[in-house]
Amino acid sequence: MVDGASEHADEHEHEHHHDGERPHRHMVHRHRDVTGGTARATVFGISDGLVSNVALILGVAAAESDASNVVIAGVAGLLAGASSMAAGEYVSMKAQSELVERELAIERRSLERQPAAEIRELAAVYRQRGLDDDQAMEMAEAVMVDPEVALEVHAREELGVNPSETGNPVAAALSSFVAFAVGALIPLIPWFIGSGTAAIVASAVLGIIAAAAVGIVLARFTERSVVRTALRQVTWAVVACTATFTIGTWLGNVV
Repeated sequence: MVDGASEHADEHEHEHHHDGERPHRHMVHRHRDVTGGTARATVFGISDGLVSNVALILGVAAAESDASNVVIAGVAGLLAGASSMAAGEYVSMKAQSELVERELAIERRSLERQPAAEIRELAAVYRQRGLDDDQAMEMAEAVMVDPEVALEVHAREELGVNPSETGNPVAAALSSFVAFAVGALIPLIPWFIGSGTAAIVASAVLGIIAAAAVGIVLARFTERSVVRTALRQVTWAVVACTATFTIGTWLGNVV
């Protein structure tokens, strides 16, 4: 029974590649990509771009700047924020990927030079999961037959990573840049066609609607409460906008 369950788990594990929601053969259910980094970068990029730029725009507008100054500030915030976020995402994911590659290289050398010790190490892991000594050793020896399978299993068990799913830093950086730019552009649109109080109100309303939409999308992905997630996003946007608008108003009166 344990061997059958293990074979099913192995089949499920090796068939599962986390590529969106594409169905795979022999899979019991489908999963979204939660480790690659691109989806995360996109969601956070839109949210950050929206909140930061709507707050910046309202802060500058509250200081009684004319429309051209608000547009300049908004575009500058969009470009600076998108570039900064893309660079940060690339550097962090690249560093993580390089760290994983280094650890995999260490593990690969160990598998080549100390196979007996690695078999005992893996067998100990299986014993901790409930297998008896004979079953644990049998499974560990079976895994070590194929060097690539051995590396993958040891990486999963010891490092908690899949060697084939370390993420794509370039894709994550591009997703961050585009997503931030899209989010930052939304509250800036009214200032391309208007100015004054009407543009301020329009920016605030668009910001709130977009924040709620981001919350709804997040809720769909995470299967959490739509109302609660949307309200959370809107609350943070309102807090940021209120703070910058208040400061902008004060600066407009004293400067």
